[in-house]
Amino acid sequence: MTYTLATTVPLPWSEALERTREALAAQGFGILTEINIRSTFEAKLGTEAADAVGDYVILGACNPSLASRALAAEPEMGALLPCNVVVRRNSSAGSTTVEAIDPQTMVQLSSSPAVREVADDAGTRLREALKNLAAG
Repeated sequence: MTYTLATTVPLPWSEALERTREALAAQGFGILTEINIRSTFEAKLGTEAADAVGDYVILGACNPSLASRALAAEPEMGALLPCNVVVRRNSSAGSTTVEAIDPQTMVQLSSSPAVREVADDAGTRLREALKNLAAG
């Protein structure tokens, strides 16, 4: 099973990261958290581990209206929020990969029709953000 939606863009990592934020915002997602894996690895594991992972940030994206609907349907869905979006690039790569958790993963964990509706809506928005990012 594929559990991410992904695109690869021929952009420098910092530009891809900024454009990812913009593409998500255009679909109603704000960024609640940002985890810089490279910096964390460097601080905790050393330069070699940081270099091995490359540039790697996890954005905690949230669309408040979708989150509200999901939590109203099943409060336990909060364990799956926010939606993680990864922007990563290995030091030897010529492009940057952007991946988002596929909201259909929620559907596999819940039989609620309301959760399915939220997952469908979130998936449409995330696919559109990735499509727009790839289109430039």
